[in-house]
Amino acid sequence: MDHLPPTHTVPVDDRTISYCLYGPEDGVPVIAHGGSPGTRWRRPDGIAAMERAGIRVVVFDRPGYPGSTRRPGRRIADCVADVRALADAQGWERFALHGYSGGVPYALASAAALGDRVTRCAIGAGVAPPDADGVDFFGRRDPTVGRSFRMALAGEDELRPHLAAFGAQVMAAVDAGGPEMIPSPGTPLGPPARDDPAAMARLRATFVDGLDGWIDDQIAVVHPWGFDVRDVRVPVGIWHGRQDTAIPAAHTDWLAAHVSGAVRHEHDGGHIPDAAVLDAMHAFLTDTDQP
Repeated sequence: MDHLPPTHTVPVDDRTISYCLYGPEDGVPVIAHGGSPGTRWRRPDGIAAMERAGIRVVVFDRPGYPGSTRRPGRRIADCVADVRALADAQGWERFALHGYSGGVPYALASAAALGDRVTRCAIGAGVAPPDADGVDFFGRRDPTVGRSFRMALAGEDELRPHLAAFGAQVMAAVDAGGPEMIPSPGTPLGPPARDDPAAMARLRATFVDGLDGWIDDQIAVVHPWGFDVRDVRVPVGIWHGRQDTAIPAAHTDWLAAHVSGAVRHEHDGGHIPDAAVLDAMHAFLTDTDQP
């Protein structure tokens, strides 16, 4: 069984942001924008990847997730104040950014607004803006994803019961003996999550207690983001899995074409990154000789 790391907090105006620290204390500074839904508590495989890379990572709960004060009506760009406060709390003048899945828009917003402080930005499995030319934002190989975004347009009253039902399905599968994460096809199932208190805490934070943050993430991403990705001027690496059923390649195509100087990296995996993908993203953040 693994254990949950200590939680730290930082004030932002009249709100509180909760976060955890991972990796060696003298590692390369990184602020990570996790997926949607997500939690500041990373799984052991992710922690091991950070330690291998020698990076010092802040992973935080966006507003509305457990431990961070909700901010109803927040836009994607509103995350910048939180990122600035988190970096200042660590004494970091400069730092890299990591964003995956639902965290990608927030990582790009931070890079656009804080470019003088940002060294590099690695993103993977992210969506293009809802008004991106040539992208069917609601079209998905996994129709449940597109349906939740359409509900987000209708507002919280319609979206909340849908996400609550999805979270209940996840937890029911866990209660029946399922693993914390469903592995890629052909990969053995992990141990039952119900036998690991830390795994259960992560699952509850993500799919039960984190509904407010999850709802606000979904609503924010289908409305104007409050910034232009063309304003990003730091080196950006973009990762996309060829078997990703949640994010069509058209989203990555658009981001690669509109984020200045972005370098695209294809891999044979699905939506959830494996160790090789995490290692490649972390290497991009730490190796300033890479294109």
